[in-house]
Amino acid sequence: MDKDQALQNTLNPQTEKEVQRNLRLDLLRQRRTRISVMSVLLLALVSTAVFGTLENPLEYTLSNIGNFFNYRWLFIVWAIVTGIAIQSSMLALFQLEEYYKKISYVYVGISVSMLVLTAITPALKDIYPFWQIVHTAFSGLHALFLLLAIFPFLKRTSNENPRLKRNINVWLIVIWGGGILSMAVLGKSAIFELWFFIGMILFLLYLSLILFEEKIVKMSVSYMRDEADLNLAIEKLFINKKF
Repeated sequence: MDKDQALQNTLNPQTEKEVQRNLRLDLLRQRRTRISVMSVLLLALVSTAVFGTLENPLEYTLSNIGNFFNYRWLFIVWAIVTGIAIQSSMLALFQLEEYYKKISYVYVGISVSMLVLTAITPALKDIYPFWQIVHTAFSGLHALFLLLAIFPFLKRTSNENPRLKRNINVWLIVIWGGGILSMAVLGKSAIFELWFFIGMILFLLYLSLILFEEKIVKMSVSYMRDEADLNLAIEKLFINKKF
């Protein structure tokens, strides 16, 4: 018994050290992931704002700009960049919140595929009436599968974080209500697309900022629980990164 206890005492410091090291690595990994996610979302936000205002956004939808003018390839590149940004951010949030509902992952992939197919398919009603219908169908399917993927996740997140429920609801009202209201007031659908994509990207930026920060704070508290000086601990963790 004494030998077992001695052995346990010998192993515990090493085990604790390994646990702390793994926690530190995970903490740094979460910080890097947050920076990466927010960077691609910011890139998508800038590209959407720039592309959507190449022509009058009150007159021309994103599809109109990509098909009526000489911006065909820019439209396809915009769709790929935005699709990748939305997909990567949503999957990162799913992983962060340990949301492993497989069908939602499938829906995210389908949604992004539909966005790229929307850009690839011509939207010239007078010249290609059939492809205009296909283009419209792809566009609708993109929005549908995006909502199917994110709504269950938002519902679970709201239930587990009641303080976020109101903010999430406000964001959804602003994205959808604001877009529909602008379309009703202006009598055009052009601004709705730009409103929807910019609103959705900003919403994902907000979720990334809040949820990653919450996770990082919890992990930091756990990692630094034995530190006497919190400022010194933060310096050791994020400035001196030698393990």
